[in-house]
Amino acid sequence: MDTRSAIIEAAAALLAQSPSGDVSTRAVCEAAGVQQPVLYRFFTDKAGLLSATVDHVWDLYLGSKRAAEKSDDPLQDLRAGWDSHTAFALAHPNAYKLMFSPTLRSEPAAAAEAMRILREDLERLAAQGRLRTTPEEAARMIMAANTGVSLALITRPALYPDAALSTAVRDAIHRDILLDTAPDTTVDDTRKAAATTLLSALNALTPAPFTAAESALLGQWLAHIATPERTG
Repeated sequence: MDTRSAIIEAAAALLAQSPSGDVSTRAVCEAAGVQQPVLYRFFTDKAGLLSATVDHVWDLYLGSKRAAEKSDDPLQDLRAGWDSHTAFALAHPNAYKLMFSPTLRSEPAAAAEAMRILREDLERLAAQGRLRTTPEEAARMIMAANTGVSLALITRPALYPDAALSTAVRDAIHRDILLDTAPDTTVDDTRKAAATTLLSALNALTPAPFTAAESALLGQWLAHIATPERTG
């Protein structure tokens, strides 16, 4: 293991054990067997170290999601993704809280990858005509809700003592964005789903049937149909 990795591993171990959710650079250096100038040469400051540590811990979680085989049903994968996100937060509360802490000057790369993996399942649902909105909008809604309930469970356990809250919020969000979980599908819902399906397939058409300008205009129209309240 190289020196940089040894420092991150030491920081991750101390972070997991910390009652306060914080670590000192002095303790990290002692655990890694390096002097503080070495740490600062790799990470500039404590914020840089914490950002790298968060990425390291989240990468272990995202690695399992990358390796997981997709099922035939993207809705099943979407539900499993939510549940694994909550389980990760409960297992690694300090690293999870740091991911969304304003003390980090830059967003950890893991945040963008988590959104990308989520969008993949939503794009599969959109291609099947099962989304009420666009994959991008649905991803933002799901990630915000999943993050919120996870943070509630780990930061306010007295107020939110039952982890089953996560499943209840998950199902409520899914009912809002998915056609096939709602008993009262309307003509407007169907029209939005059709527009979303066409929008998701627009860039995948080969050979492209439209010019770039035509595709952009069609995409704008379809987005307006899919989410009129946001594009109107």
